[in-house]
Amino acid sequence: MSDWMPEAGTPPVSPPGEPDGPTGPGPGAVAPSHEPAGPAPLGVGRTPTGRAEVDALLERLADADHLPADGHTEVYEDVHRGLKDALTSLDARPAAAPGPPRPAPHP
Repeated sequence: MSDWMPEAGTPPVSPPGEPDGPTGPGPGAVAPSHEPAGPAPLGVGRTPTGRAEVDALLERLADADHLPADGHTEVYEDVHRGLKDALTSLDARPAAAPGPPRPAPHP
């Protein structure tokens, strides 16, 4: 027991170090767990882009939903690398389309 008393006019509270209420937590209360939660999907929707290569990379992000947090880095780096390659390929010049043969210049 403690000598601690609240000031007049303040609602009653449990003094530091004593359980909540006269008998502790209410019935059916669950003690908080200090263990980390398991992997769970974030529920983030992915909208198709219409480019199969990019859509496959975005779907790869779902693999992180089933991994603990320390496994996310590998998935994110893999997807980042793939998206970077896809963007880089857009900067490449397209191959020249075959056309009719050019006449040789006359001297």
